[in-house]
Amino acid sequence: MLTRLRRHLRAEIVLSLLLIVLLTSASLGAAWLSPRQPDTISLRSRLEPPVGFGGTWEYPLGTDARGRDILARLLYGGQVSILIGAASSLVGLALGVALGVIAGFQRGWLDQIIMYLVDVQLSLPFVLLAIAVALVLGTSVPVLVGLAALSTWPLVARVVRGLVLTLRERDYVMAARAGGAGGWHIIRAHLLPNLVAPLLVLGALSVGRVILLESGLSFLGIGVRPPTPSWGNMIDEGRGYLATAWWISTIPGLALALLTIAVGTLGDWLRDVMDVRVST
Repeated sequence: MLTRLRRHLRAEIVLSLLLIVLLTSASLGAAWLSPRQPDTISLRSRLEPPVGFGGTWEYPLGTDARGRDILARLLYGGQVSILIGAASSLVGLALGVALGVIAGFQRGWLDQIIMYLVDVQLSLPFVLLAIAVALVLGTSVPVLVGLAALSTWPLVARVVRGLVLTLRERDYVMAARAGGAGGWHIIRAHLLPNLVAPLLVLGALSVGRVILLESGLSFLGIGVRPPTPSWGNMIDEGRGYLATAWWISTIPGLALALLTIAVGTLGDWLRDVMDVRVST
């Protein structure tokens, strides 16, 4: 696998990896890199443009309508958005893999119940579900992680179930059963190792999708609430100033676009490399 990864490494993949590492490291190191706190208000410095557009190096990316530093809010907002994207993807993957393996390996009434839950979940309008949950439980980070995981697990469970249905009929699985191996041993020794490659691809693709989802919810006002910054609510706060202070919305929107494009490119590359029919 490592040989195939090196052989298929391309310039856009290296650039995507560098963007992901740069944006993630800068967001996680916000406490050390940020010139000031994200909620520090300075009305004398409100609507300062970025450097190169009439601004000064005191506020390299400008300020918003309350005089808050866009650079500080971008770094701390990325911390929130990336944390929610990574955590909810892990939770959704874990739940989807567990239920998908059970459905595909056990079959019978368990398979029918789990697939029914998947169909119900996929048929529900997610935005309406998110609004209902936000009204009842609020919009804290744990609630947003749960909501995003709720949107991820059905797709993972359906893919994993299909893979397990194929793997359970392979000769080595049949031989293990004939040798008296139990169900847990077969799952641990024969099924889960064969799911690693597709799960890496699913994980990479789901992170970008969940970051976009969180930003969309925050933009609609049912995600991360101010004064806690996230890229979504930063874009929302700048909607009324697009004609006069475009940087308030454009800069976090550009960061969001670059990160999701980089993660999507990486996921597509992993899918191509790990598919033997494509990579050989």
